[in-house]
Amino acid sequence: MTRRTLASLALALAVALSCALFFGCSPQSDSQASTDGLPELVIGSDIYEPFVSLGDDGAYAGIDVELATEACRRIGYKPVFKTIDWDNKNSILESGQVDCLWGSFTMTGREDNYRWAGPYMYSRQVVVVRGKSGISSLSDLAGKRVGVQVSSIPEGVILKGDDPRVSEVGKVYSFSALDEMYVALRKDYVDAICGHEGALRLFVDANPAEYTMLDESLFLSEVGVAFSKNYAGDVPEKLSSALADMAKDGTSAAILSSYGIDAEKALGGGIDEPSN
Repeated sequence: MTRRTLASLALALAVALSCALFFGCSPQSDSQASTDGLPELVIGSDIYEPFVSLGDDGAYAGIDVELATEACRRIGYKPVFKTIDWDNKNSILESGQVDCLWGSFTMTGREDNYRWAGPYMYSRQVVVVRGKSGISSLSDLAGKRVGVQVSSIPEGVILKGDDPRVSEVGKVYSFSALDEMYVALRKDYVDAICGHEGALRLFVDANPAEYTMLDESLFLSEVGVAFSKNYAGDVPEKLSSALADMAKDGTSAAILSSYGIDAEKALGGGIDEPSN
């Protein structure tokens, strides 16, 4: 290498360093630069598509990820997403490992358990069965095996038996993850599964000849962001305000629609059945 080449390299390095020091040049992305220095909001969720998913590259995506990213931007926070064991969500939240729970989390029936931001959308809790099962209504679940997610509101509704439409269900099987419910239905371990319409719709649409969603829903739930009741600060209130503004200015509708969700119903609660 010649002296002239070395001198050129040294000059290039000097220019680059000066640019970084005096003009803020940096190889980091615009999104990273825009959130650097902001306080973090650590968000705990399980994988629940299309609300929260995790790509092979380690990047989070989904409806709630996009809503959280925009809402946090508006209140001056950097969202940090963390996959957690949903069965232990309460202990994880109370221990401070995460600041909040955000992932299609039903407020209905849990209003007094947390400090909430929201509701920011509504979601039908629906039932999916095999296409040739002969099950066409909730009352047809009498004596049948139903799969639900552990500690979910549908689990509580069916186990309590307060809703006469599902009071005669044969057995209830509780699963830790959504994928486990799908496998159970595929392998005929259960006759039906119950969960958020947005998630189960993906499953049905991927296998329309094999599975069907009942027209009748179990109930309509309000969806929100859960903070510990001991959480200090006004982030929940700020998030509620930001999410309400996003619903008004069309941001939330655009995000929901991009995932095939009926934004008018999801944001306005325009669904037939009332919540239990």
